[in-house]
Amino acid sequence: MTTDIPICAVGAIVLEKAEVLLVRRNRAPALGQWSLPGGRVEWGETLREAIAREVREETGVDIEVEGLAGIAERILPDDEGKIEYHYVILDFWARPKSRDLTPGDDASEARWVPVGELNDYELTAGLYEFLQDRGALEGRRPRVTT
Repeated sequence: MTTDIPICAVGAIVLEKAEVLLVRRNRAPALGQWSLPGGRVEWGETLREAIAREVREETGVDIEVEGLAGIAERILPDDEGKIEYHYVILDFWARPKSRDLTPGDDASEARWVPVGELNDYELTAGLYEFLQDRGALEGRRPRVTT
């Protein structure tokens, strides 16, 4: 999927009761690895609309988007060293409106994972450190403004 401009994407840190919502990716990049639910922003869609849609599509969970948690950038080369993927990802804190999971879209599985067990999962590159930096591993979230 080579383009000459970065792709704007969103992700959700859905944290409740010291558990975080994760999906196992069913597509490249990071096929088979666990990540935050999220994906590309569609043309004409707000960031909040995009993250709510992506979480619903990938997990079946409706969320309340709270505010920006941080920005991540993923630049991934192909086997020849040429850039194949370049994502700029805006990650948002979110609260679930339900906990019932129905994986779909590009997620082969969706799971509520206790933050203390994240090391047992094959996470996408940098996700553990990102969650740690935001305090999510302690089961807490900062006060956010919308």
